[in-house]
Amino acid sequence: MKITFQEWIQIIRSPLLALAFISLIQTGQAADPTERKPVILTDRARQLHQQCLVIDGHNDLPWTMREKAASSFKQADIALPQPQFHTDIPRLKQGNVGAQFWSAYVPSETQKERRSAHYTLEQIDLIHRMIKRYPETFEMASTADDIERIHKSGKIASMIGVEGGHSIENSLSLLRIFYGLGVRYMTLTHSDSLDWADSATDTAISDGLSPFGEEVVRTMNQLGMLVDISHVSPATMEDVLRVSTAPVIASHSSARAIADHARNVPDEILVKMKQNGGVIMVNYFSGFVVPESARQMTEMFHIRRKLKQKYPDETDYNREYKRWQSNHKMKPGTIHDVVDHIDHIVKVAGVEHVGIGSDFDGVSTLPAQLEDVSTYPLITQALLDRGYSDQQIKLIMGQNLMRVLRQAEQVSKQLQQNPN
Repeated sequence: MKITFQEWIQIIRSPLLALAFISLIQTGQAADPTERKPVILTDRARQLHQQCLVIDGHNDLPWTMREKAASSFKQADIALPQPQFHTDIPRLKQGNVGAQFWSAYVPSETQKERRSAHYTLEQIDLIHRMIKRYPETFEMASTADDIERIHKSGKIASMIGVEGGHSIENSLSLLRIFYGLGVRYMTLTHSDSLDWADSATDTAISDGLSPFGEEVVRTMNQLGMLVDISHVSPATMEDVLRVSTAPVIASHSSARAIADHARNVPDEILVKMKQNGGVIMVNYFSGFVVPESARQMTEMFHIRRKLKQKYPDETDYNREYKRWQSNHKMKPGTIHDVVDHIDHIVKVAGVEHVGIGSDFDGVSTLPAQLEDVSTYPLITQALLDRGYSDQQIKLIMGQNLMRVLRQAEQVSKQLQQNPN
């Protein structure tokens, strides 16, 4: 935004205009995103970032390992740089990652063959194998106290998130088994609606949660497993917030008021998330955070579904989907687009209700300066640049999620002591 000399005079002479202009600068809305300069990392931000417990709510490295390295850490040793991935150990250390939710994702289509649970167990096994293979770097965490202890030891505390309720194949027993294997959140749907929960990117079946869907939420509360509302429809979000007695999370979602994509969280839900005590962990995918790219990507899930119906052979589908992608290239945007979402969630829900959920290794396009897991310090710098305090940045980087974990653990204890 360019301001003439006369406009500067008006701003200086009017206290109200001056306050409004300062507010615009602090919320990042004063400048056109295309004109905003790259973030420059300072020693001040480096030092502050080292003091933060950095927790990322969603990383899809396990699926990338399955797809690109046959689930073999011999084929892709992440102790060494792996430039074809967004994630490897050297860059995790550069990013000062303190805790990570590793996604046990399998495609929604696996439910047609009733193989979702089978493949999910394989992904959970892959995560356990990764932690055992690199014990100097990773350690499995079960509780918030575990995260603190592991972080203090210099390792990355690791938890598992199951991405999509199709993985439990309508079985509460499987849900409990997953919890026993280290799963500490479940995203209720992925891109397809289930017969008990509606997705944001598919036709509604239950207008939110079915009675069984409500039972899934209550069981997760009893276990101490976080309920994740990323990917679900607004009606499902409403039902979850009505039923859950523990704070919920959106492990990798952004603000719909900034980028109008169905995967993002509407303002009315942000207000209710504040009342619930939950956390929205901001996604980095350009197609969800850059306004123009979000408009381009609105049809992505529908296109993928249509192509899979038309081309049942995986090779044919991949070829046609890549062709579609090549004709629908999105603008990657910049780090400022992501911080705009953080700003908006802070404005609507409060700074105590926002976190980071990058979606690294699960997305095709990332904003400039957020290309991999080494870049978390730049978020700290960008927040400093926008006037956030040290304590506010520590909340966003991980303390908010720690609070939610502890509250969910407390609810679980209370429900187990008083099952009725």
